[in-house]
Amino acid sequence: MDKFPDVLCGWSWEENKLFELALAVVDEQHPDRWEVVAGMVGGEKTAEDVHKHYVILLEDLQFIESGKLDHKLAETQSCIQLDCTQSVCWTDDDNNLLVRLDIN
Repeated sequence: MDKFPDVLCGWSWEENKLFELALAVVDEQHPDRWEVVAGMVGGEKTAEDVHKHYVILLEDLQFIESGKLDHKLAETQSCIQLDCTQSVCWTDDDNNLLVRLDIN
């Protein structure tokens, strides 16, 4: 996983999965959303890092939805097959399970 494509702007595959999960569980209206997401991603990612990553994600989605993506690339490019057998869990202060992500 450490050599996942550089298009992820310095984010590992695992960090991206944690980022996606964090976006799904942290309310958009949470006043400290980006700090909470950064904490869930872990590592050295800051609130600014995760916010920038989110903006890039939105730009990518807009590009895809605009119909400008060349779908023929998928026919000519080789695919990356990933093998990851990890589970990631978040618990509250009382150690109650809040979220479990099984990456298989």
